[in-house]
Amino acid sequence: MERKLISSGSVFEAEIGYSRALVAGPWVFVSGTTGFEYGTMTISESLVDQTEQCIKNIESALSEAGSSLKDVVRVKYILPDAAEFEKCWPVLRKYFGEIRPAATMIEAGLADKRMKIEIEVTALKNA
Repeated sequence: MERKLISSGSVFEAEIGYSRALVAGPWVFVSGTTGFEYGTMTISESLVDQTEQCIKNIESALSEAGSSLKDVVRVKYILPDAAEFEKCWPVLRKYFGEIRPAATMIEAGLADKRMKIEIEVTALKNA
């Protein structure tokens, strides 16, 4: 089975010991992804902007894996404040409205107080 590790270049990957994404055969597993702009390691204060950046980061990882958002079959949203989730819906609908993957939203603390959302996806290439 093909196994390929994908890195975004984020310092977190090297320091913690994980990959942005992992390809295993036809499956692509994208780690919990935050709204950091990895080139500058900056993050917006806006939940909506962070959500948009999360999706861009996920798209980049999926593309490197030979996949795309249309192949996403599962998505997990993690927010420190569940009451804020509705603010994300327009962005999520923009990217997943037609794809409609299985989804879960969890309220939990995130590794950095600046993070307002983390998104994890699983994709099946050529789903």
